Amino acid sequence: MDLVSILIIAGPLAVVYFWYVSIVTKNNAVKEAFSGIDVQLKKRTDLIPNILKIANKFMTHEKELLEEVTRLRADVLKASQGNAAVNSEERFKLEGMLENKMSGLMVSVENYPDLKSQENMVEAQRVFADVEEHISASRRNYNSALTALKNSVEIFPGNLIAKMVKVDMPAYFEIPEIERKAVNADDFLN
Repeated sequence: MDLVSILIIAGPLAVVYFWYVSIVTKNNAVKEAFSGIDVQLKKRTDLIPNILKIANKFMTHEKELLEEVTRLRADVLKASQGNAAVNSEERFKLEGMLENKMSGLMVSVENYPDLKSQENMVEAQRVFADVEEHISASRRNYNSALTALKNSVEIFPGNLIAKMVKVDMPAYFEIPEIERKAVNADDFLN
């Protein structure tokens, strides 16, 4: 076999191999990015009981809101224990609902001057805001990694390679329609 024949055979094989490596690398990057979201969401989930304990001492009229946040937190914890790829859409929906209720809780805190000025609550709000910023950054990283993976598996020969190695395509993180609307603080303050 001469050099030209070897190059004709080895060239396409090399392209397929490097594309395969690229897909595996990008698939792992998506999993890592999802894990990054998971870490931040766990921080938030762990922080919520402390916020609720502090708020519960002061907030007598928002029992329903406090109970709803508690229920959503339990649902989020249950959803996070399953297969990440299978539950990503359901979990993202639950996380969005929890985030929405927590925003309502934080706005409601403004109605309670004693709670608003309480040092533990102020610190809890600051930590909560930091965690929310980290969650946003993690979500952007996840969506970016997922876009790179989707691009690599939608272009030939990536589509064939992805089928062979059974690449699982999780959902993008998207906020629910209700969260796209502007928040009206009057809804929480009246």
